[in-house]
Amino acid sequence: MTEQEIEDALQALPDWQRAGDEIHRTYPLRYHAGVAMIVHVADRERRIGHHADIDLRIDHIRFAVTTHDAGHKLTRADFDLAARIDAIAEAHQSTPLD
Repeated sequence: MTEQEIEDALQALPDWQRAGDEIHRTYPLRYHAGVAMIVHVADRERRIGHHADIDLRIDHIRFAVTTHDAGHKLTRADFDLAARIDAIAEAHQSTPLD
């Protein structure tokens, strides 16, 4: 993707941030909700043949996406996966419950 295409794609995913050739987002949620979300995301990743790096902590989960097969460069597949992760996070109510 060109720099302009990457910037345009990020506009559609305002909560995702770019760090070099990777986009990432952190969602606040409880640990066990994060485990459930990982299972849901992993199933979707398996179906589309693309995956994120996932870091689960006690009160948040972080997803980082880049295309490993393209030499760790950003591709349209990364932004598609990010949008899918956002939809899954919304379904899992990523805001912690008090």
